[in-house]
Amino acid sequence: MIRWLRILFLVVLAICLLTVALANREPVMVQLMSAELGALVGFNYAIQLPLFIVIYGGIAAGLLIGFVIEWFREHKHRAAARTKAKEVKTLQREVTSLRANVATPPKDDVLAILTQKAS
Repeated sequence: MIRWLRILFLVVLAICLLTVALANREPVMVQLMSAELGALVGFNYAIQLPLFIVIYGGIAAGLLIGFVIEWFREHKHRAAARTKAKEVKTLQREVTSLRANVATPPKDDVLAILTQKAS
């Protein structure tokens, strides 16, 4: 059921994106700087693109910037998790070595009594 809902959602999303792309096919001029600032600097890069590419490019750039900011924000949590994982490994090795050093008690009650008397 969930699989079909996911497929339905993706189909509706694809239809919406295609509709926006078809409705915004006219070319627009995208400039790096305003005309006045470009004249002052002496350089102004401009390119003509269909409007839907500008829209989708803006959405993709926003998502990318958001993901990068979130990745940097969560760095302290990843570092703490890495530190805790190292501590767990160290403690597991210590427990394993301590268990290996402890003599296993005899499984028979008579042997346990004899071992206690011998000590």
